[in-house]
Amino acid sequence: MLVTWFIVDRVGLSLASLRTLDPARWVPSAFPLGAASLALLIGYGVSAALWGRIVADLGGPRLRAPDAVRVFMVANLGRYVPGKVWQIAGLAALARGRGVPAATATAAAVLGQGIALVAATLVGAGALARTPGRAGPWAVGFLAAMIVAVAVGLAPPVFRAAVGLWFRLAHARPPEALSSRAAVRWLAAYVLNWMLYATSFWLLVRSFGLDAPLVPVAGAFAAAYVLGYIMVFAPAGLGVREGFMVALLTPYLGVGPSGAMAVIARLWTTVLEVVPAAAFWMRHMILRNRRGSG
Repeated sequence: MLVTWFIVDRVGLSLASLRTLDPARWVPSAFPLGAASLALLIGYGVSAALWGRIVADLGGPRLRAPDAVRVFMVANLGRYVPGKVWQIAGLAALARGRGVPAATATAAAVLGQGIALVAATLVGAGALARTPGRAGPWAVGFLAAMIVAVAVGLAPPVFRAAVGLWFRLAHARPPEALSSRAAVRWLAAYVLNWMLYATSFWLLVRSFGLDAPLVPVAGAFAAAYVLGYIMVFAPAGLGVREGFMVALLTPYLGVGPSGAMAVIARLWTTVLEVVPAAAFWMRHMILRNRRGSG
């Protein structure tokens, strides 16, 4: 919370500025809100399908898209627990029920999350570079380090060695035909998916009648996700992501509207992630109970 307070204080957000907002204005238009929500849900589904594709590329079974979505979405509930390991641990546990070895499921989750983070960084690069105050040089340095790390990691000898080491540590057989070209395909797909995520947020902003330029506002969503994610103490980047979002949106929306959109975005993304995941979890438990009693 100290990090959040520092960021918000730097841009001048206060309760007084929030009180100046007219509640009557904060009623979204149905069509852009529906389009934003549909785009976000599609993005969640694509993320799940990409994890399933990585599982197959690593030598695991080829999961049906609905199965990959259900497993991935339920495991995502672990994001709301402090620490970044619960989502991956839950994914490995649930994937075993679909015949995916734990080492393969975990490797796919780690690779997918790492590549998604790189993709979000690239989509939010412009906004990251404009991070206000002293955080700006740190953000630029982080972006540069990320690009260098990606270039090194995608080098064929490094990529093969890293994947092989993971499977050896897990006492599993490494995939034989995997090359760094697969990782390049994954990165391209995740970049496109993060462009969809970012655009869905821009549509959300537009649904409230705010005059929001597409590129910087959409990029701010991706950049705030990255900056919130690297704060490992915050479950799902809670608070920290909102602080950075306020800072990045303020030049385009103003302080008060930026604060309101940061809160709205958190509620919006959480509801659209947790409600389907909870439904999938309930279905999983019902089917398991039926099998147990049958």
